[in-house]
Amino acid sequence: MRSIWRGAVSFGLVSIGVKLYSATEDKDIRFHQVHATDGGRVKYKRVCSIDGEEVEYSDIAKGYELPDGQVVILTDEDFDDLPLSTRREIEVLQFVDQDEIDPIMFEKTYYLEPDGPAARPYVLLRDALENAGQVAITKIAIRQRESLAALRVREGVLVLHTMRWPDEIRRPDFGFLDEDISVRPQELTMAEALIGSMTGAFDPGEFTDDYREAMTALLEAKQSGGEVAQVPEVEDAGGSVVDLMSALRRSVERARGGAPADDAGDDAVDEAPSAKAPAAKAPAAKAPAKRAPAKKAAAEKKAEKPAATTTAEKKAPAAKKTADKPPAKRARRSA
Repeated sequence: MRSIWRGAVSFGLVSIGVKLYSATEDKDIRFHQVHATDGGRVKYKRVCSIDGEEVEYSDIAKGYELPDGQVVILTDEDFDDLPLSTRREIEVLQFVDQDEIDPIMFEKTYYLEPDGPAARPYVLLRDALENAGQVAITKIAIRQRESLAALRVREGVLVLHTMRWPDEIRRPDFGFLDEDISVRPQELTMAEALIGSMTGAFDPGEFTDDYREAMTALLEAKQSGGEVAQVPEVEDAGGSVVDLMSALRRSVERARGGAPADDAGDDAVDEAPSAKAPAAKAPAAKAPAKRAPAKKAAAEKKAEKPAATTTAEKKAPAAKKTADKPPAKRARRSA
């Protein structure tokens, strides 16, 4: 890893030299814009909107547009002259419990490594934080931007999480928050049962980036000239759930590893709203099966009716003649 920042952690009167490293990396598959006909890279030129001339990178400065349209131009020298004390210092402001920090404030994560002879004070701060079970709230400036940051211990290393300022967190302003929406106790019980059946220890290794794996397989197939495996389509359940209890019941059955039971109606669930409600509704699954034999019998009866009439009409006289003939012969022999 390559350090991206070098400075010191200011802990009271103790100064701890550290190097900063990015703790995370993106694994996304990146693409270049290319010409579709020959694969040539598409390049962009930095062109001035006023004179139309290409601008060298060394001649580019930062500009801030004022409300009246004027542009204030700032150079690197202007930024260097700003009184930013946290440019080379991580200032510890206070110590708090980690549960007091809402995760929505976290932005990016960095590792801190002791720089040179700072290993001993580094370990001192690390052990003190770990024993206290708290995190340090600090301030740091990275790439000319000052941020709040939380300093904690992870696997024997000090980890720094940059945080957003409170005024950068948007307030959720949605219409449904002002509506009086209620849920039935049966629905809440079933939802809690679903949560209980899906509760387990978090192991990030169990989860995979399915999209990235599919994209990798696509690129390999394109490279080798083979066929691209089609991803099986997932049935669209629609944008809304009409029968909430039915969906919850099926979800519980699926989470428990069983086959989803057929719907038995909300009334049956109201009578037994416990987590075992799906098992009690097993007999109801046979109800739809009774309709099929009834339809089949009706169809057979309808199909047999014309055939029976035709056969009876043709064979009835022959049967009668055959039955009457033997008695006539017997009468002549007696005479």
